[in-house]
This record gives sequence, C-alpha cells and structure tokens, in this order.
Amino acid sequence: MKINKLKINAFGKLQNTEINLNKNINVIYGENESGKSTILKFILNSFYGTSKNKKGKEISDYEQYKPWNTDEFSGKLEYELDNGESFEIYREFGKKNPKIFNKNLEDISKEFNIDKNRGNEFFYEQTKIDEELFLSTSAILQEEIRLEKNMQNNLIQKITNSVGTGLDNVSYKRAIDRINRRQLEEIGSERSREKPINILEQKLQELKNKKEEIKKYENLKSEINFEKEKINKNILENKIKYEIIKEKNKIKLNEKIENEKINIKEKIKNDNLEKINKIKNNIQEIRNKKQNNSKNKLIIILFLILILINALWYIFINKNIENKIIKNIFIITVPIFLIFIYFYKKIKNNSENSEKNEKINNLKNEIKILEKNINEIENEIKENKLEINSKINSEREKIKNNYLQKINNYELNNLLENNYYDEEEINKKINEEEIKLHKINFEEKDIDEKCNELINIEENLNIASEQYDELQNLNKSINLVKEILSNSYEKMQNSVSPILTEQLSKNISEITNGKYNKVKFSDEQGMTVETETGDYVPAERLSTGTIDELYMSLRLAILDSISEEKIPIILDEAFSHFDDTRLNNILKYINEKYSDRQLIIFTCNNREIKALENLKINFNLIKI
Repeated sequence: MKINKLKINAFGKLQNTEINLNKNINVIYGENESGKSTILKFILNSFYGTSKNKKGKEISDYEQYKPWNTDEFSGKLEYELDNGESFEIYREFGKKNPKIFNKNLEDISKEFNIDKNRGNEFFYEQTKIDEELFLSTSAILQEEIRLEKNMQNNLIQKITNSVGTGLDNVSYKRAIDRINRRQLEEIGSERSREKPINILEQKLQELKNKKEEIKKYENLKSEINFEKEKINKNILENKIKYEIIKEKNKIKLNEKIENEKINIKEKIKNDNLEKINKIKNNIQEIRNKKQNNSKNKLIIILFLILILINALWYIFINKNIENKIIKNIFIITVPIFLIFIYFYKKIKNNSENSEKNEKINNLKNEIKILEKNINEIENEIKENKLEINSKINSEREKIKNNYLQKINNYELNNLLENNYYDEEEINKKINEEEIKLHKINFEEKDIDEKCNELINIEENLNIASEQYDELQNLNKSINLVKEILSNSYEKMQNSVSPILTEQLSKNISEITNGKYNKVKFSDEQGMTVETETGDYVPAERLSTGTIDELYMSLRLAILDSISEEKIPIILDEAFSHFDDTRLNNILKYINEKYSDRQLIIFTCNNREIKALENLKINFNLIKI
C-alpha cells in the first residue's frame, strides 16, 4: 500500500496544501512548528476520523486541529492498495463518516461497515489494522523515541511487552497483576474480609435467618387468605340468597296485595248475596202481609157506633119527629155506610196490591242488578287470579334466569318453592360472616406488617443473591480471562515470541554491525541482549540510542505479521538519539530490507537528507 497524494483544504494551521508522495522514500522537511506533525495527523484522521474524545489529553484532536480562521475543515487523501486498486478519501472532519471513491470516482462509502462510534471502517476492512495498531507499529512518533535517560525503562518495558505479547502497550505480568488486584478489590476471596463477596455472604446469611423467623407468618397468611375466601364465598352466596328471597317476598307481597283486592271483591260479592237474600225475604214478607187490622177495627167501631146511634134515634128521638124523611134518615145511614165501606175496601185493596207489586218488582230489579254485579265480580276474580298466577310465574322465571349462573338450580328452586329461610335469617347470617371477615381482616393487618417485612427481606435477599451471582459470574469471567490470557501468553511465548525475538536479533545485529547479535526474553530476567563478548546484559543498561534501535527494530520486525498489506512506515523525528553511524545504518537497513514499502520521514533538520544523499539513496524531498 502507498499514499499518493494529500490535498489539505484546511486542517490545523495548514490550508490549501497539496503534497505528492512517491512509492519509496519521502522526506518531509520543515522547521519546528511548520506543520509536519499536522500532516501526520491529517493522514491518520483521514483513515480513522477525527475524535472529539480527549483520550487522556488536554484537548481532543478535533479541538486541536479545527482551524480558527475558517469554517472549512476538510481534505482529501489518495492511496493505492497492493492489488493495484486506488481510492480517494474526502473528509469533512467535523463529520463522522467520509466519502470514499474508487478509481472510477464512484462513491462506494456504503459498501463498508459503519460503526455507530467509530464511523465508516473502510480502512480496517481493507488492511485489518485499526488506529491503535497502526500507531503501535507503522507510525513511530517523536514522543515515543525522544526519551530522557531516566525514561529508558519505559521504552525497555514497551519492547519487552511487544516481544512477550505482540503489542508494546500490553504487559502480561502487569495485566495479570492488575486483574488480580481488581479481582481482590471488586470481588474478594474466601480468605479476604470486608470485601464485596464477603459482605454479601454475611448479608445473605442474615437475610436467610430473618426469612426463616418470619416464614411462619407467611404460612398463617395463607391460612387466613383461605379462610377469607371461604367467608367471602359464604357472604356472596348468602347475599345472592338474600336477594332471591327479597325478590321472592316482593312477589309474595304483590300476590298478597292482589289477593286482598280479590278478597274485597269476594266480600262485595258476598254482601250482594246477603242483600239478595234480604230482598227476597222482603218480597216474601210483602207478599204475606195482610190488611191493616187497626183500620178494620176503626170501621167496625164506626159501624157499631152508627148502629147504636140508629137504635137510640129510634128509641128516644124518632117518636117525636113528624117528618118521615128526617124520621127515617138514620135508617139509610147504615146501608150507605156499608156501601161506602165496600167500595172503600175495594179501592184500598187495589191500591195496596198495586203498591205491593211495585215494591216487589223494584226489589226483583234490584236483585237482578246485584246478580249481574256478582257475575261481573266473579269474572273479575277469575281474571285476576289468572293474571296473578301468570305474573307470579313470570317473576319466578325472571328470578331463575337472573340467578341461574350464580347459584345451582337445586338450591334456587328450594329458595323459590320453600320457606327454609326468611330475609331476617339470611341477613343475620350475612352479618355474622361479615363480623368474622372484619375480625380476620384485623388479624390480617397485623400479619401483613410481618409479611411486608418478609417481602422486604425477600427483595433484599433477591437483590443480594443477584449481586452475589453477578460477583460470582464476574469472578468466573475474570478467571476465564486470566486463563485465556495465560493460554494466549503461553501460545505467544511458544509461537510468536520466538519469531519476534529471532527477527529482532537479526535486525539489531544488522543495524549495529554485529555489536549486538541476539536478544532474549524471559519472565524472570525480562529483556536481555548479547554483547560482542557473548555475555547477556539487561536491556536497561544499554545506551538510549541502542534502546531506540531496539525499539525501532522491534516495530519493523512486527510489520510483516500485522497485515497482508505493505503498510507505509512513518517516522516522525525518530532518529533524534541516533548518531551519524546509527542513522546511516538504520536508513541503509530500511532501504534494503523494506524496499517494497513506502517510507515517510518527518524531520526538522537535514541529517536524514545528507545521510540519504551520502548513501546515494533516491528519495522524494518535500519542504514545508
């Protein structure tokens, strides 16, 4: 892979800058603060994006390189893979995702995976190298080389890490130690005290003991709930019975009212019958009634008086009267009186018979009216009885339909047909059951307080158990990580480490012209280097320049194993501690050993330029 061209529209202090690179050695020369490191950051940010995360620094890359004097913050990078495919990356660095064009200038951005945090992962898919690995191998920055004397151990540690684990920022021992410390602090062990797992174990035991103490209340609550269900069921059944009996009694009351109306009509009917009988008796009495005796007696008395007067007339007065007419006038009074009496009696009898018949007829008419009324009443009574029976049957059926789903049919019929219970008795039972329920509710309230405590205990127990399980799972995970790390380390020691140490030994021998021929690594002694005399000395005892050579040799040795692509080697002020001899050796070595890779050297002095010219190595000089 090689980078062909950089077009910086605006990035940091650089604006409207174009840089063309060749496929071999490129030297980008400029004074300090001229923008060399900015170009390197432009290359990295073009491939991986500009982070707004500070990552432990004072300011983020986004804040550091965003131009102050323009809103433009973009650029384009053209590169070519080993298979000949060429691409252009256009980035607006304020945005997460770039535009990627193929050699036909077709936008192929969507052909690559887009991570929600890292953005478009086109470069990783093409090279299998992420930003961290790129910075750990291909790019050797000035802050990693320019170490003071007292910082040599840090660089030795990075070399040791790389040989031991394949990455310069990963130490197996340090990783294991940190994992063990974390495991002890965040989890604990059987021997530890007052650690999370010890505290949880003690808490779990206390909660379990409290749970057993209060468990009996839970059983009692179950019994109470069972009893409550039973009482509520009885109350419900009795309330249903009460409603049925209430409706039944309502029907009976209506029936009674209707029967009372019928009874009134019966009474009227009977009264009318009595009246008829009385009238019939009256008729009979009228028929049997004789002439008034008092009047007859009066007539007889008058007749006797008249005879007496006639007798006295003849005896005492008639002798002295001359006139015959006057003398005999009293003789004709008796016949006249009898004739008068005869006609009088006849007229009177006729009158009395007529009056009697009229009374009898009136009474008979009254009887007819009463009999008609009786017939009407009897018909009304029959109709009323039929209507009552029909209404009662209808109301009963209605009750059955309403309560058939609430009570069994047998019980329902018993309630409707028989008089086992009355409203008062059922209501009494309901009150008794409700008193029982109230008493149980009062007891339940006391038990609930205990059970609520049990609920809280169980919740805390569940939480503590979950926390304990999480700690156990975390402990298992950490142990698994340690096991995997140990197996991986062992595998690295048996496979990758020998290859790296062999390549590192070969590189350092060539770079130092045989002064140092072999590099060894062990867990006990760390990194050791074989001297010209054959002795092995710890790497810390070497000079800064030699350590720099070791570190660079290691980075170069790792390059071939990280990707199938021949990633460019980027050196940013990497030779600060190299004397002229070391500088010539490393440049000659890189030119010969890595002629198939693009080399980009950032420098602020002309030592590298003179060395390349003296070695007669062709290079592309770019001045900033």
